[in-house]
Amino acid sequence: MPSASLEDWFAIHGLFVRYATALDACDAETVVACFEPDGWLESPVLGRFDGSESIREFAMRTVRLKQEQGVQFRHVVSNLRAEVEGERAHARCYLLDFLTRDGKTELLSPGEYECVLKRTAGIWRFVERRVTMDRPFTLPKEQAMNTTAPTS
Repeated sequence: MPSASLEDWFAIHGLFVRYATALDACDAETVVACFEPDGWLESPVLGRFDGSESIREFAMRTVRLKQEQGVQFRHVVSNLRAEVEGERAHARCYLLDFLTRDGKTELLSPGEYECVLKRTAGIWRFVERRVTMDRPFTLPKEQAMNTTAPTS
């Protein structure tokens, strides 16, 4: 695939930032809107989430952790590389995943997002989003009975 044009690169970069900031802001609907309806994401910590409803549940875990335990995530993305062919793209970027709780911030792990994207009606969305982390870590457990899924 050829490198992305500047226009496509900025649009794809915007999608990566929109996803990361929506997840950190506990905006589950924007997280879901970053994906094609049949899209999926896979986290080495939390597993695989297929389709809009599953991705929504992934994002809702962040909401519950913030509400119940005051946990704040910050997903920082950089070094985006993108290749585009027609309405499909392959993109990768680095990830720094921070967690703040009780006034203490820790780097959970550096990692990388690897994604396949699709442009529909001029808008780029994720079809596949795979997360790899450089080292293992654990996330806080939810206090509520529902302990399904996010980060990354």
